[in-house]
Amino acid sequence: MRVVVVGGGIAGLATAGLLARDGHVVELLEQHDTLGGRAGSWARDGFRFDTGPSWYLMPEVFDHWFELMGSSTDAELDLRSLEPAYRVFFEGHDDPLDVRRDRAANVAAFDAVEPGAGARLDRYLDEAHEAYDMALDHFLYTTFESWRSLGDRRVLARAHRLLPLLTRSLESHVGRRFDDVRLRQVLGYPAVFLGSAPDRTPALYHLMSALDLDGGVRYPAGGFTRLIEAIADLSRRAGVTVRTGARATAITTGIGGRPDAGEEQPPVPGPRRPRAHVTGVRWRDGAGLEHHSAADVVVTAADLHHVEHELLPARLRSQPARRWEKGDPGPGGVLVMLGVRGRIPELEHHSLFFTADWHENFGAIAQGRVPDPASLYVCTPSRTDDTVSPAGDENLFLLVPVPADPAIGRGGEDGAGDPQVEAIADAAIDRIADWAGIPDLRDRIAVRRTVGPGDFAADLASWSGSMLGPAHTLSQSAMLRPGNQSRRVTGLLHAGGTTIPGIGLPMCLISAELVVKRLRGDTSARPLPAPLEALPSTA
Repeated sequence: MRVVVVGGGIAGLATAGLLARDGHVVELLEQHDTLGGRAGSWARDGFRFDTGPSWYLMPEVFDHWFELMGSSTDAELDLRSLEPAYRVFFEGHDDPLDVRRDRAANVAAFDAVEPGAGARLDRYLDEAHEAYDMALDHFLYTTFESWRSLGDRRVLARAHRLLPLLTRSLESHVGRRFDDVRLRQVLGYPAVFLGSAPDRTPALYHLMSALDLDGGVRYPAGGFTRLIEAIADLSRRAGVTVRTGARATAITTGIGGRPDAGEEQPPVPGPRRPRAHVTGVRWRDGAGLEHHSAADVVVTAADLHHVEHELLPARLRSQPARRWEKGDPGPGGVLVMLGVRGRIPELEHHSLFFTADWHENFGAIAQGRVPDPASLYVCTPSRTDDTVSPAGDENLFLLVPVPADPAIGRGGEDGAGDPQVEAIADAAIDRIADWAGIPDLRDRIAVRRTVGPGDFAADLASWSGSMLGPAHTLSQSAMLRPGNQSRRVTGLLHAGGTTIPGIGLPMCLISAELVVKRLRGDTSARPLPAPLEALPSTA
């Protein structure tokens, strides 16, 4: 079949590669001149920054995608294990807490903070592993087209433990086991990776702790832009035609016979109107010239809200307006990229700064207010990778969760962004300097660039300026998340963080595989056999 994929982020590239490997003729359209989407790259004066994802978790998911493509992670990436996995600074406490690769070390660290917490962490991680294995086996690699995976005897046998994890929040689940607020914060913060908050994330997602507290965190040498390059290279080798500077302007559809030149046929009156089917994608190149790529299947790997409201007519939208009105787009974010002269040994590759008033921090974001002070995350990849900064200098990437509100503004270089974005950045820099003991940090900044919610909305067409995608609340997780197949248009499928299974690089890779399974009619809950071999055409 002829397939057009819209979007050249990790989900679009991974989907295009698998579909080409499966024997289809695939064309990918990316509106920007470079690939990667949120996982982009920016450089100036010898400093190079990953502009998005920076945590390499769920390594088996990456391994599986590369194996599907006939390669391996070892062949494509140089992965480095971080030690410590990350460092956590707490407001009001002088000593940070280092989370290690080794489970026993983390058990000992928890016990040092709260006597008896080490043994409880041991049991907590056993439960997290069980939930994680259950998710991989039954919930992540399924399109939910069939409910058989939920009726599996292993799922039913654990139903009495799974159901409470869906009805209880992560915050309450952690709070039942640990008293010290610092330990609660370490175990609750993974909710942010899910675009949510600990008090609104189902306790089932405590499975995230099985990833970083028992196995550590990795980093691909060259940064996450190297990961994008590897996926793009494999996809091109599989036969994908990649077009950059190609902005999709409409998904064209027909009813019955195919329309000419990509024009949409008028609606047929009456209640028994035939179902529409895709005919291709209209797109505009960098010179402003209009094109139409014909297709039997279109896969969108862009924000689903943008797809439904900008690329389709209202009558062909799958999601009702009330779903978007009541939905949770997840947090926005202010990103700060800093090139700093000299070394900063106080920071590790990953460092987290947690405010003491946890509820105020997340409550402010939920209410549309910028928290003050705000918890934040800092990535210093130059601690691991000497290619991302000049010798002897440091590369700092700051992330401050804020409301998903484009009105907060857009960023810029050297303080030229909108006032509120730059004020949030200034406060974050001062907080790092104060809490980590780096009093001259501001004076040593040689390169500075900020990104705000307005940039996410304008550059990535992100719903409400969301930083990651729709939050993993109960009503927006698993089978309750928007599916990967249009309800109104035959041949229109979706991949990426706004559809199943969810946000994050590993989830985007799984979403690519779910597109292949949907086209094959595969309703199983297991990953596809690797390497992927094309089936006889059933088009």
